[in-house]
Amino acid sequence: MDKKTKRWLSCLIFIVVLVASGWLVPEPRYMPVDGATVADWHPQSFWYEPWGSSGVHKGIDIFAGTDTPVIATTHLVVLFSGNLHKGGKVVLGVGPKWRLHYFAHLNHIDTNLGLVKAGQPIGRVGDSGNAAGKPPHLHYSIVSLLPRPWLVDFSTQGYKKAFFLDPGRYITADLTSD
Repeated sequence: MDKKTKRWLSCLIFIVVLVASGWLVPEPRYMPVDGATVADWHPQSFWYEPWGSSGVHKGIDIFAGTDTPVIATTHLVVLFSGNLHKGGKVVLGVGPKWRLHYFAHLNHIDTNLGLVKAGQPIGRVGDSGNAAGKPPHLHYSIVSLLPRPWLVDFSTQGYKKAFFLDPGRYITADLTSD
């Protein structure tokens, strides 16, 4: 085997090991808003349309009082915490199975970059960003970095369903179901 082939093989093995390691991390699941239940969001709000400039609502809005604690739904490596135009004060982290967890419209951010364990506080419910003037809530979305093409359909932006998970199903489902 020549040097170039060995290098490519080494890279491929590294990528396979890296991707596989995402499935080895335990995935405990918590409700992201302290004290919330499934009654605190509309079960059909995921992929609801029409939805403002984004066209389709790709998450769920969990309603709670201002400053209610928001906790990590699973173990996360926080990649970003700060302000975005639409999301306001947001936290973005990558968790098990290479899923991005996005927490938006926070009133306050209680975490920094780095590891956050499942159940630890990451912020407080608010109405920042384009939620200003609306009831306080947490917008929670989950994006899979590894596509699931069998979920694509002909709905508006249906091709994006290969990447977006229904957060309501995620936090309430049996772990073996996805």
